Amino acid sequence: MESKYKVLDKKITDSKVGGGKDRIEAQHKKGKLTARERIHFLFDKGSFEEIGAMVMHRSVNFGLDKTKFLGDGVVTGYGTINGRLTYAFSQDFTVLGGSLAEAHAEKICKIMDLAMENGAPVIGLNDSGGARIQEGVVSLGGYADIFYRNTLSSGVIPQFSAIMGPCAGGAVYSPALTDFILMVENTSYMFVTGPNVVKTVTNEVVTAEELGGASTHSTKSGVTHFSCENEMEAINHLKRLLSYVPQNCEEKPSVLDYEHGKDETREGLDKIIPESSGTPYDIKEVIEGTVDEGSFMEVHKDYAENIVVGFARLAGRSIGIVANQPAFLAGVLDVESSKKAARFVRFCDSFNIPLLVFEDVPGFLPGTDQEWNAIISNGAKLLYAFCEATVPRVTVITRKAYGGAYDVMNSKHIGADMNYAWPNAEIAVMGAKGAAEIIFKKDIKEASNSEEKWKEKEAEYAEMFANPYNAAARGYVDEVIKPHQTREKLIRAFKMLENKVATLPKKKHGNIPL
Repeated sequence: MESKYKVLDKKITDSKVGGGKDRIEAQHKKGKLTARERIHFLFDKGSFEEIGAMVMHRSVNFGLDKTKFLGDGVVTGYGTINGRLTYAFSQDFTVLGGSLAEAHAEKICKIMDLAMENGAPVIGLNDSGGARIQEGVVSLGGYADIFYRNTLSSGVIPQFSAIMGPCAGGAVYSPALTDFILMVENTSYMFVTGPNVVKTVTNEVVTAEELGGASTHSTKSGVTHFSCENEMEAINHLKRLLSYVPQNCEEKPSVLDYEHGKDETREGLDKIIPESSGTPYDIKEVIEGTVDEGSFMEVHKDYAENIVVGFARLAGRSIGIVANQPAFLAGVLDVESSKKAARFVRFCDSFNIPLLVFEDVPGFLPGTDQEWNAIISNGAKLLYAFCEATVPRVTVITRKAYGGAYDVMNSKHIGADMNYAWPNAEIAVMGAKGAAEIIFKKDIKEASNSEEKWKEKEAEYAEMFANPYNAAARGYVDEVIKPHQTREKLIRAFKMLENKVATLPKKKHGNIPL
């Protein structure tokens, strides 16, 4: 029996060294951790249980029968992260470039199936050269098997992808189907076709980093939600993200201990909004001044900066925040911000995370660029997402709420549960200046001093409509509150709504304007 133990011990040892010492050193020289090191830092100490460590590929083509490694280039298993059951796979670039083929894909599919069956999050740590071309269509089939499971899992269990190295071709679509993508600056990239193919087809000369690096995807395309300086930062981001979400769609996020009954007044909120309605301010100051201290985790920070989204806690409860940003493009809604916010709203609704909206929006961004890039259907995505959301939904209008954007930003009319406005809120079809020009066009034209008449009529319109009281009189705003009362009002509102039950009409699924 002892000889058999030795055989087992040797296989276990061999499975842990990946592609060997030289390739591990090469990985470290690139500033990258190995697949097992990533698993080590991600999971609670000693909690990870590996599945499939002895799996090997079965291919004999192109000399692959002479190149076999235990585990076939991916570490898969389960464990706990901050005490919560989580499944993960970590691709090993030191083994055949982390390339995906039949056995490799089967291991990933197995843990995805287990995650679904047991209602727990799944994390993919991607570091792969792509499909293993020696296995041909089998590799492509392996990718498709994973894509199918990503889709079935969507909205059922949280799915996270951390891009720790190359991710090209078909490999990019699995991360794209998951809920959140994290990338590491200078060592990871994502693209459908690489720089060499781009040059051949379009004559464009571009580096891998320019084409699909972390900076590109976090600022230009919006593909990635977090751009991290290094792999440890990415791993810590994953852990923090998990703390805001539940295990699955049947559960609610955990509530942290919180001392209730203390003074929740936040006097600092009274000083944020400028006297002039045209002066910008940073909505993040409002968010930070309202939520539990240090709890705000912004998502998509560097993309579509005219809207801010992220997770936070309010009296220990996990909430999702969507907020117009007056400090960038005056907080208008455009193509990118609408898509960014819609995606976030749908995630929160999928996983029972209440939504808090801070609204200061002058409208949708006008112009040919916006119209030709489908602001109509993209704006409708955000409208659809809010309309369909059944989680508790609360809106605070801090200043402007103009035009169709007022409707879209979680108004009472599309199902918001509670709507508050600050005393300086302006709720109208448009700004007083533009409205006066249209309504009083004839009076202004006939006046001896048209400029003075215009200002007079602008003030008249502002007095009549640029306030929260018409909306409050009709019940569109539940309460006009002073800024320093905001935190207390929100804590009470979300507490009142914690057992909210809302159902949508029976259907197979809606047809969101994709």
